[in-house]
Amino acid sequence: MSKGEYKPPLYPGPKRICEREIPNEQKRQSFPHLQSFLAEYSHHPLRLTLIMLFSSAAALLGAVAVAMAQTDFPNEAAVPRGQPIPGNYTGALRPQIHYSPPQGFMNDPNGMFLDPTGVWHLYYQYNPTDIVAGNQHWGHATSRDLYRWTNQPIAVFPETATENIFSGSIVIDSNNTSGFFPNQTDGVVAIFTVNTPDEQTQDIAYSTDLGYSFTRYQANPVLRVNSTQFRDPKVIWHAPTQKWVMVLAFAQEFVIGVYTSPNLKEWSFASNFSHHGLLGLQYEVPILQQIRMEGSDEEMWVMLISINPGAPLGGSTIQYFPGQFNGTHFEAVDAAARLLDFGKDNYAGGFFYGTPADQDPVFISWASNWQYSQVVPTGELEGWRSAMTIPRTSYMTNITRLGYDLVQKPYNLETVYDAPLATNSSVGNGSVFVDFSTLYSNAIYFQVNVTNIPTTKNTGTANFTFASSVSGERVRGGFYFGGDVPFFIDRGDSRGFDNPFFTDKVSINNLIENGTWRMEGVFDRSILEVFLDGGKRSATTTFFPTQSLNTLLISTGELNEGVEVSVAIWGLQSTWANSPSNTTTSPSSSTSSASNLGPSSDNTNSGSVNSVSSSSSTMSTSTSSRYSYSYHYAY
Repeated sequence: MSKGEYKPPLYPGPKRICEREIPNEQKRQSFPHLQSFLAEYSHHPLRLTLIMLFSSAAALLGAVAVAMAQTDFPNEAAVPRGQPIPGNYTGALRPQIHYSPPQGFMNDPNGMFLDPTGVWHLYYQYNPTDIVAGNQHWGHATSRDLYRWTNQPIAVFPETATENIFSGSIVIDSNNTSGFFPNQTDGVVAIFTVNTPDEQTQDIAYSTDLGYSFTRYQANPVLRVNSTQFRDPKVIWHAPTQKWVMVLAFAQEFVIGVYTSPNLKEWSFASNFSHHGLLGLQYEVPILQQIRMEGSDEEMWVMLISINPGAPLGGSTIQYFPGQFNGTHFEAVDAAARLLDFGKDNYAGGFFYGTPADQDPVFISWASNWQYSQVVPTGELEGWRSAMTIPRTSYMTNITRLGYDLVQKPYNLETVYDAPLATNSSVGNGSVFVDFSTLYSNAIYFQVNVTNIPTTKNTGTANFTFASSVSGERVRGGFYFGGDVPFFIDRGDSRGFDNPFFTDKVSINNLIENGTWRMEGVFDRSILEVFLDGGKRSATTTFFPTQSLNTLLISTGELNEGVEVSVAIWGLQSTWANSPSNTTTSPSSSTSSASNLGPSSDNTNSGSVNSVSSSSSTMSTSTSSRYSYSYHYAY
């Protein structure tokens, strides 16, 4: 149990404002987030309790838990133990290099760590019994390269019908401070929030097999403050003080509490970090991480805080605060609110524990938004909802005029390169076009480098458009080199999903430094991630077309004289094609060795050319067949 913990004025918990039978039609009107749940189980006479602040994700999950406890759903006995849940990864909207769950609903990444054998572990919030949030477990997947994932058995289960396993973290207790591991140096401890209708507490569980199975600590909870809004513990080892440090959210008080412990079982309050940046309606998923400062020997720290709802674009987002941490107190360098991602689909992310000290930390995040995550069409059409971002290497830098910036760029993509589709080192005011309709993965990496940009009187644009050769649907983006140098992404012409909160356009300003500008992106069936200037700006965007987007046009125009442009486009392999996690056999997209391919490579590969338009570019594609599909979904 905790000792001397800080107790701010607590949100008093769910306030029952009525408790009566409600007709199903009225339930749909009152609780749109439960629409699909009610449609599926409308024959149940649900007795729902209306609670305040229902729009938040935590309140939603709590209400779902109450609803489930008062019906015969779900049947926990039907959730498999000790064996992975099967998944079909051939769906037209299934990302092929982004992780997505085998079936059901996934949200926050949890407990990510790199084990001593070199295996990356990803745990995540998981409902294995429905395609909406609720009945929360910890799903589990492992990988050697962070792209080819193997689904593992569910790692942590709720123990009662009213209990949900919410977000948390994992550490390796190499010195056996907990006493759980008398004969090993690689014991794994998970720290997570247990959510019930009455309280949120912090529990721990330990694993002697590197995180594949867990035993709940008999003396749980290890931290409780009699609150329903107290969650998402992130734990790290602080070597200078030889103590474990936990940060977690007093969500609706806008307070991040800092606690310390010698053994992971007994926690003492140390300090709090409160009312910084954007508040939204609540703080969630705090992350404290030591991080490299580019161009300096000084190590910095960064505090990430997710907010939901209340993001500038609506719904959920992540903000971060550079600063210093002394083992008990975190102090931000300034009061600025900095957003991690200028898209709308990046939330509740965190860093992998156990990354070697001489390597930059690796980050991964949930690629969705609570405003619409439970109604996107992948659920009804393919039986799964939500994906993670690709892994991102992270460090801190200082940008002229703007100051501290958390840089995030794609983690080593070399392991998933298939073949170069087009390269052109002298585009100028021109274009490069590829048709990748025969590429099985339907996944693309592209890069645009612009150099020799004048310091004044800049003109011109650089644009990209992914389009369907069947329906004409498209997702596009571009940069204006003049004026206030804005960059935009537009998913509004992808017609398979209609929702008033599915914001179709986003933009950001991107200053030009040293006469150069760079854009790179990863397109993966139903998700696009774009990185500007090596990751100083990034955006995550999901989209849901009625027909596959299978062509890419990159074009530039009206650039100043002397400006040089190079373009490179690669196909990416399907990491699920031959995976044992995939229950449906599918062809491999790889037709050549990827060992010599990379963003700096000028190699091109011979093969069948579908179409390419450019002054000096070549293209090859996989010869694997690509299926067609058609559907429509409206919210």
